[in-house]
Amino acid sequence: QVQVVESGGGLVQTGGSLRLSCAHSGTFFAIISTSWYRQAPGKQRELVATINGKTTYTDSVKGRFTVSRDFAKNMVYLHMDSLNTEDTAVYYCSSEITHDAYHLPRQYWGRGTQVTVSS
Repeated sequence: QVQVVESGGGLVQTGGSLRLSCAHSGTFFAIISTSWYRQAPGKQRELVATINGKTTYTDSVKGRFTVSRDFAKNMVYLHMDSLNTEDTAVYYCSSEITHDAYHLPRQYWGRGTQVTVSS
């Protein structure tokens, strides 16, 4: 059974930084890609960043957020700088993971970690 677990959320002041971590555990063949999403109260879930050999970001976080991956540890990180109140949301990690070399990847989600930016 694959588990995806986020950590690193918390309360930070405007202009501050946080680093979110996404840990992958269990038995699997490969992590194909990982995305960070966020959902603010009353809003739809939004794709923030993806890493899959290259990195992509939604426009509102470009230049402030950096997604990275540690292959050896099966970890993915989201480093967030210059945070503002509009970044307040629950942040979710989601990965496309294969269990062997023959089947399509499956998508796994974590339960999220709360990021609150105070003014």
